[in-house]
Amino acid sequence: MDLTSDINCPPREVVDVIQRDPVLMMNLLKLVNSSYFGLSQSVTSVNHAVVYIGINTVKNIALLTAALGVLPRKNKAGFNIDDFLLHSLSTAAISKTLAKKVAVPERELSDFFLCGLLHDFGKIVFTNFLPGEYQKTLLVAKEQGLPLYEAEMQVLETDHAQVGSLLAEKWRLPSPVVECIKNHHCRDSRQQLMTDAVFAANQISKKTGTGYSGDNIVQELPDKIYDLLGAEDIENVILSLGDVTATLDKSFLRQ
Repeated sequence: MDLTSDINCPPREVVDVIQRDPVLMMNLLKLVNSSYFGLSQSVTSVNHAVVYIGINTVKNIALLTAALGVLPRKNKAGFNIDDFLLHSLSTAAISKTLAKKVAVPERELSDFFLCGLLHDFGKIVFTNFLPGEYQKTLLVAKEQGLPLYEAEMQVLETDHAQVGSLLAEKWRLPSPVVECIKNHHCRDSRQQLMTDAVFAANQISKKTGTGYSGDNIVQELPDKIYDLLGAEDIENVILSLGDVTATLDKSFLRQ
């Protein structure tokens, strides 16, 4: 975790740590060789993975696999972890695709992917540490037709975006990533493009029913996203992206 948060960490140190953990290395190679990356030949070592997809993406995948490894599949809140992970992976892929379409530099794309992946991680904190209260929160959101973060404020007096950003700070992730997780439900036109992209990707993932994060409300996309893509509504944005989620390797989630 420390290595993934250090932008100055030598790639050799990251590779050494991954190679000493056979489970981590196996899962990383499994995802790198999935259809999502579309590589023309199989990658059989961590060093080759760095060459083909870059050290930043390798670090983010290592973070993902480490996070997945600690998630219990069963919980008293009744929160479906597999559906949650599929929603998170879908949001990550869509966020990165949106960034590509508006010509974000290649070196920054992995941060869009990482923020999409971790944007809802605060829900896991609630699920694990306040299962009874979170079960009630999910019920309130469903019965009152509220966005889940509003139901969280009503029942828990905080929301998953706040908790997730605190966790990201503790992990010493870059400040733009922390701010994105904290504000991913905000439609303020002054915020960074990455936050708008994750906001939009989150809504698109819900609209297309890819996975489930406990939230049934699809909100209007930020105006900046419509302007950049020249689209008038969410349906046209989805059409412009193609079938992004078809490339997701769902088997990766069933570790």
